[in-house]
Amino acid sequence: MSELTCPLCTMNELAQKGDLLECITCGHEWKAEPEEETPESTVVKDAFGNILQDGDIVQMIKDKKLKGTSTVLKCGDKSKPIRVVGGDHDISCKMNGHSIMLKSMFVKKVNL
Repeated sequence: MSELTCPLCTMNELAQKGDLLECITCGHEWKAEPEEETPESTVVKDAFGNILQDGDIVQMIKDKKLKGTSTVLKCGDKSKPIRVVGGDHDISCKMNGHSIMLKSMFVKKVNL
């Protein structure tokens, strides 16, 4: 246990109590093995509150101009199957021949 140190006082005099480690110097206790952090699965919802998943088809509910092009995604345009990704623009899809990232607030899920 010599390689482990207390996160508060950085001393290496530690005692083990079950699954906890305790610093003999300051009395601080913490878990012996840190829990593996699992990425929280984010729930992405469309403009109407429907949960979106990979492979869903979405439809635009508002006209949006694509930056850097003269293309406009019109209301009613449908996408190819989407992929849910993290970040501000949480949907990756192809629409009208363009690979784009969209915010889920501008689309609705299409039930086939």
